[in-house]
Amino acid sequence: MLRIGTLGSSRISLSALLEPAGSVPAVTVAAVAARDASRAEHYALRHGIGQAYGSYQELLDDPEIDAVYNPLPNSLHGPWTLRAIAAGKHVLCEKPFASNADEADQVVRAAADSGLVVMEAMHYRYHPLITRLREVVDELGPVRHLQCWTSFAIASPDDIRYDFTLAGGALMDGGCYAIDCLRLLGGDAASVTGALADPVTGDTEATADRSLAARLAFSGGTTGWFESSFTRDGEFRADLHVVCEDGLVHLDNFIFPHKARLVATKDGAVVADETGTEETTYVYQLRAFAAAIAGGDPVPTTAAHAAVTMRLIDDAYRAAGLAVRPAGEGA
Repeated sequence: MLRIGTLGSSRISLSALLEPAGSVPAVTVAAVAARDASRAEHYALRHGIGQAYGSYQELLDDPEIDAVYNPLPNSLHGPWTLRAIAAGKHVLCEKPFASNADEADQVVRAAADSGLVVMEAMHYRYHPLITRLREVVDELGPVRHLQCWTSFAIASPDDIRYDFTLAGGALMDGGCYAIDCLRLLGGDAASVTGALADPVTGDTEATADRSLAARLAFSGGTTGWFESSFTRDGEFRADLHVVCEDGLVHLDNFIFPHKARLVATKDGAVVADETGTEETTYVYQLRAFAAAIAGGDPVPTTAAHAAVTMRLIDDAYRAAGLAVRPAGEGA
């Protein structure tokens, strides 16, 4: 039995860890930590978690915990993943993997030295419809161009995802998914060739972005473009278009493929029209995390893989005239 502890009592923990654990018999959520002991205890009682801690470090010091899930604010992903590795824990870290590429590289080195499983929670990668996406794209020939959109509705302007000091911004939040998806189909040898941002405030480069669009170039001549935005209202969006030599592919919700529809055409005729499975992306991800720890099964979202995405994020911010997010302090 893999005993996982979750850092913090965030809402994402419920859908990304607690609920999926009910479908993965090899995993149990054994502990929760929060900065306030009473909040941790309330969360543990509400969700049937056996142990509650009033600090993140207390959870890391528990020898009975094998792995941690890190869904803390973006700026704390790198610092607390590093602390978890130092404590001998496997880590499933939410995206974005770190505040910037240099911090991500620190995690890569620590993970390699430790021999532990350190995995970015790019959950969509583990769903069968994404496997099918790659198959359909391969069947239609080389990829010529990729386009991707993400849009998240955030009602409050005070939401921490707008906070530059907490590594906030539309690119950090939804754009990391877009970049990862373009890499999935375009290849890892990518570079940013241009970017344009809509900053929250226009008087300083040290500001979060409410929207950012960027162009990518891949080895072999494939081109890519994405736009990631925050809106005060509106609907969630995560669309992908793929132009192949022999056809077109559209996926209308690549971030949550268990809710998605994949349609491919060739010469105007539909050659694939498929939907996702009932099991969520998070169930598949948790199974993969447990299997990697138990048997060394390979995973696509390693620390090294995540660090490449962080480099492209930094490059996109620079190209758009915005500052790279500062490293977190782990407070």
